Amino acid sequence: MKADPKTTCFEVFEQCVLAVQAGELIESVSVKDKEFHFQNWFQKRLQKLGIHFEGSGRNTYPDFCLVEYTEGYEIKGLAWPGRERDYDSNSQVPTGYHNGRQIFYLFGRYPADMSPYPDQGNGRRQYPVVDLVVCHGDFLNADHEYVHKNKSVKGFGTYGDIMIRDRKMYVAPTPFALTEGTTGLITLIVPENFAPDPRFMVVGKLARIEADTLVVGYTFDLRTNELKAERVPNPRAGTEHRFTAYRLKSQAPKPVSMLSRTAILETVKEMEDE
Repeated sequence: MKADPKTTCFEVFEQCVLAVQAGELIESVSVKDKEFHFQNWFQKRLQKLGIHFEGSGRNTYPDFCLVEYTEGYEIKGLAWPGRERDYDSNSQVPTGYHNGRQIFYLFGRYPADMSPYPDQGNGRRQYPVVDLVVCHGDFLNADHEYVHKNKSVKGFGTYGDIMIRDRKMYVAPTPFALTEGTTGLITLIVPENFAPDPRFMVVGKLARIEADTLVVGYTFDLRTNELKAERVPNPRAGTEHRFTAYRLKSQAPKPVSMLSRTAILETVKEMEDE
C-alpha cells in the first residue's frame, strides 16, 4: 500500500511524547473503567492538534476516525505488569487498512497497581503512562483483504431450536512482545516507505516475514470440543514487510530491534496455552 504523504502519525506521536514528558496523567472514568480512560487521554492529544474526528464508542472500529485525513487510530491500554504480550481484538482482525483508511494502533502501558495514586473522588484515579508504542496496523497484520463477518448455525439442542452464533475474537501479539528496546520508552513504528520527518531520528529497521501457511478456515466438533484449523500454503511465504522505528531527536536513542522468529513463535505458543 502506498503511504499517505499527509499522514498525521508524526504529529500525533509528538503530542503523545510531549504529554508524557509534561506529566499529563490518565484519569479513569470510574473504578470499573477498563476501556475509555486511555481513549480519553489520547483524545486530548487530537484536540490539542485541532484534528477533527468522529467520536469513539463501544463496538466501533477504529476508536477514532479522522475527518480531514483517511486515517484512523485504535487505542489499546495495557495494565503493567500484567497481560501485555497480547490483546483481545473483539470482532475485528488487526489490519493496516480498513474501510478506505490507514489504521494506526496506539499501545500504552500504565501501572496495574493503583494504590500509590490518590483517588480523585467517585472512584476516579490518575496515573502515568509507563511506555507507549504507536505502530501502523500492517506491523500487526498486513492482510487487507479479509472481511470479518459473524455467522450462525440453527438447529442445535434437543428440540432443534437453539442457534449457535460464531462471534470471532482475535488475539494478537503487542509490539512489546515483538520487539526489543521499546520497554520504558515511547516509539513510533511505520512502514519504511513513509517519508522521514526531520524532527525524528531512526532507532531501528524492522522486518516481519510472512508465514509458510495461511489459516483459511476452521471446524469445531461439538462432541469433543476440538477446534481444528484448515491451512493452505502461503504463496507469499518468506516475503518481508519492512518498517522503521522512530523517536524524536530529543528522546533517548536506544535502538529497537525485532525479537527472533523463534522467540515470537514461543510467545504465540504460550498465548495458545493460556
